Amino acid sequence: MMADKEDKQFRNGPIRSPGKNTAFQTLAAHIPSGHIVCFGKLLGRLIYLLDIPHRRIVRRNLRFAYPDWPQEHIQAISERTFQNIGITITEIFQAASFSCDDLLGKISIRGEGHIENALKLNRGLILVSAHLGNWEVGLQFLSCYMQMPITGVAKRIRYEPLNRRLNALRTRFGLKIINKKGALPQMRQALRRGEVMGLLIDQSKRSESVDVRFFGHTVTAPSAAAMLALRCKSPVVPIFCVREAGYKLAFYAEPPLEIKRTHDLRSDLATNTQMMTDIIEKMIRKYPDQWLWLHKRWKKHYPHLYPEFFARRQRRKERERREILKR
Repeated sequence: MMADKEDKQFRNGPIRSPGKNTAFQTLAAHIPSGHIVCFGKLLGRLIYLLDIPHRRIVRRNLRFAYPDWPQEHIQAISERTFQNIGITITEIFQAASFSCDDLLGKISIRGEGHIENALKLNRGLILVSAHLGNWEVGLQFLSCYMQMPITGVAKRIRYEPLNRRLNALRTRFGLKIINKKGALPQMRQALRRGEVMGLLIDQSKRSESVDVRFFGHTVTAPSAAAMLALRCKSPVVPIFCVREAGYKLAFYAEPPLEIKRTHDLRSDLATNTQMMTDIIEKMIRKYPDQWLWLHKRWKKHYPHLYPEFFARRQRRKERERREILKR
């Protein structure tokens, strides 16, 4: 943690106060971390027992990524994955009651010099990460720590009340959120203004992605971070907020990536996106139970992993076709 706020380049902007806490929020903020973890584990176990479709996806993904693991180990990591989800949810609820000082006191940071040095280039900064550990609380922590504008890109949640509530939580310390759909021009403008852009790059849409290798298998990965780095010449720093011994959160900033530039844009996008994906895979292998394995990550190239999903989609298309014919 930095001892002197005044002499650090990236602690130079105002943090918007979330307002005075209610008595309930103050009480929630002071619940011991051990209690939060215990409740989160219980919640995760309940989700594991009830959510059979996602439990099935997690096990298949783990078996696909780790073909040498025995079934007992896959089951154990599956259960711990859901416990991690439960802990993440309870931590997010508690973090809604935290002040900046609370967050700075709860999370340790390592490698902050990589962020500071990258900012000195005055070309903006691209932070890439994944749904690992507690990415939501990690970004709030970084907003408090840097004390300068950070823009995050997120997919809009269809249920509008939840979307508003989550965005209010995300933005209360100065983090700005832009809708993922059609966000590339806004991201490019923000970087050219010298701002910081945060991207989660472990999920993708086919139209905005390139093929890379992930756990030894072909998968689509978003190319926006690579495109922005190439076009804006902005440095790229991988960041992760993970749980370590005693379930304490630690925020890691990795060294800036050496972006490859040739005269072939398509090749550069694939090469640099692969490099970012490799960093994410490395961290997932280090903390395998803290990644969000419940996504259908390999569905484009390996649809046989998720037959129920494709069967449901086919039934939905057939219903839509029948409705059109009735008209």
